[in-house]
Amino acid sequence: MARADGLRTIMSKAEKAAEKREEKEIIERASPPGRIVYHAIVKEGEGELERPSSALFWSGLAAGLSMGFSMITEALLQAYLPDAPWRPLISKLGYSVGFIIAILGRQQLFTENTLTPILPLLKNKTLSIFGNVMRLWLVVLIANLLGAFGLSWALAHTNVFDPNVKAAFFEIGNHAMSHGALNALWRGVFAGWLIALIVWMMPFAEVARFWVIIMVTYIIGLGGLTHIVAGSVTTFTLAAGGQRGWGDVFVNFIFPVLAGNIIGGVMLVAALNHAQVAAGKSGGDI
Repeated sequence: MARADGLRTIMSKAEKAAEKREEKEIIERASPPGRIVYHAIVKEGEGELERPSSALFWSGLAAGLSMGFSMITEALLQAYLPDAPWRPLISKLGYSVGFIIAILGRQQLFTENTLTPILPLLKNKTLSIFGNVMRLWLVVLIANLLGAFGLSWALAHTNVFDPNVKAAFFEIGNHAMSHGALNALWRGVFAGWLIALIVWMMPFAEVARFWVIIMVTYIIGLGGLTHIVAGSVTTFTLAAGGQRGWGDVFVNFIFPVLAGNIIGGVMLVAALNHAQVAAGKSGGDI
């Protein structure tokens, strides 16, 4: 009798251990709730806000230079593919290259910062945090544009690439400028929305990060949506090559696209995702 009781006790312990293992596996395999993603990005944003301006600047400069490889790769594909209706389906894959380098390389990209530091600001709406966000935005934006300008000038004034590739640079830039300021703004809203969604998905994308970046940025490129850093490379190349005036580039592309990216990132991703977490809290801090 005692032996039977002991056997039942051992079996009961084994069953409980198996149940715990199953529960642990379920938790590991389950998608994290929005609140967990939110707090992961808030923590990252707080870390970014603590970085000195010099570190932000050099990282932002590197990102501006890296984003030039979106135009370079797209132009290379476009120049060497036959002029056929399906050509953009392949050449626009090149648009993703700069984003892969900048995002996986942890370089400061302005459009990522329409979400990451905004969540700490929405969580604690203080003047000091607002001023810190503006500092980060200004430093990163200037650094991104300087990097884009430096690479654009080099592409327009050197013969690093063959003439047919250089012609593709100008073709891509002219297409970006063909939409007009208002259309560029609206296209920028969608691009900013999608880039901020990449940031929202990245903390738990794990090994799929590479494919998340490619999928979303390919949509941006194929749809002709406007991104302030990638687009500044193409339009600055036009201006540096004498194809367009600098005033034209800033008035009809840079300023409206910047506004659109901010609206798309801050309002459609940061504010809405903050609101969903705040609405679901049970009390206290979110």
